[in-house]
Amino acid sequence: MNVIDTWAIASLNKLAIHSQGFTHVVEAVVNAYLPKGVVLVALLWWVWFRRERAEGPDDEAVRRRQRELVVIAIVSGLIALAAGRLLAHYLPFRLRPMYEPALRAFFPEANVDEPVLRTWSSFPSDHAMLWCAVAMGIFLASRPVGIYALLHAVVLIGLPRIYLGVHYPTDVLAGAALGIGITYVMSARAIRTRIAAPMLAFAQRYPGLFCGAAFVLSFELATQFQELRVLAHGLIHGM
Repeated sequence: MNVIDTWAIASLNKLAIHSQGFTHVVEAVVNAYLPKGVVLVALLWWVWFRRERAEGPDDEAVRRRQRELVVIAIVSGLIALAAGRLLAHYLPFRLRPMYEPALRAFFPEANVDEPVLRTWSSFPSDHAMLWCAVAMGIFLASRPVGIYALLHAVVLIGLPRIYLGVHYPTDVLAGAALGIGITYVMSARAIRTRIAAPMLAFAQRYPGLFCGAAFVLSFELATQFQELRVLAHGLIHGM
């Protein structure tokens, strides 16, 4: 364990409220989708339909840029999620702190013992990569709301996973940095306009179909494609 993780875990342990009630609250946040992805996906919808208070000749250009950034936030989030899974698979395996015997006393007893967590590397945090990528897209579209989105990703997604020992602090820090970096690169005008143009054209031509597809994608993104993973697992093992 590196110096940053040692210091951060020891500091959190001193500040931690290892009461059963508080741990249950943190467990609920970690295991539920509503306080995590659902909120950030809802903010993407707000950005999409947002109207500036003072409409003028540049209003259409501003609205188009906002919608381009929504597309980029989603695309960057998907890239970040895939990249996080690939990095966890190909980088040296890192056991999650909750399973390290020497560190077990630092973490409360929590009901997050999923079998996949024992065999899936801790580094980097794909949760942090995905939701910091999305939050960065919101930040680029609206700085005040984006600051909240980034804080939301850190406080309600990253910190609870550190508190329960699902991730080391550096897992979350690295994931957040990678997610933010991916969105920042993808938001460059030359890349942003090229990627978003087909989606915006489709939305304008087929608004009903687009909204239906966007709803399904929003659901899957908010749940990190859990339903699809369950279906795929059942199909693969049922054949």
